[in-house]
Amino acid sequence: IILDNLIAEGKAVPMIIVMDQGYAIRAGAPAPVPGQQPSGPTAFEDVVIKDIIPFIDSNFRTLSDREHRAMAGLSMGGMQTIQITMANLDKFAYIGGFSGAGRFSGAGLDVTKDFNGVMADAAAFNKKVKLLWIGIGTAEPQNMYKAVNGFHLSLSAAGIKHVYYESPGTDHEWQTWRRSLNEFAPLLFK
Repeated sequence: IILDNLIAEGKAVPMIIVMDQGYAIRAGAPAPVPGQQPSGPTAFEDVVIKDIIPFIDSNFRTLSDREHRAMAGLSMGGMQTIQITMANLDKFAYIGGFSGAGRFSGAGLDVTKDFNGVMADAAAFNKKVKLLWIGIGTAEPQNMYKAVNGFHLSLSAAGIKHVYYESPGTDHEWQTWRRSLNEFAPLLFK
């Protein structure tokens, strides 16, 4: 309903929204370690890149370039979104993490190493990524708040353009994510 209302009010452009659960794990693979970046593509990354995007582009009338593709997720999906899009900037120009960031630990971002150094040249990254959006509820668990806020502070220190939003008084809950979507969607494809 949020997106329908934003589109009806002329605040957001019409778009196709696709959702997946994000729990793909390769058979026999160890479980992911929270806060640790995967060493290669995850099973969910393969699902997004090799299955979902080709299926949507071949079955729906889409503008199938990176300038017309966004990825966003909430909680674990926010972390997955950051990891997948940073590894596939040739496919995504708009990125959103709702209560999830590139890592859970809150440790500082090393732009020369993290995400294979895609942010090492801030000017080039800022030119390529149209929107990097990060949101969190102010009443979320301290470790989560610290991780997302720490990611935001690290991006700022590195000169990476992004939008940071705090949902006042909300926890790790749908109200945080509804507010985040309400703030994020009007910035897409502009």
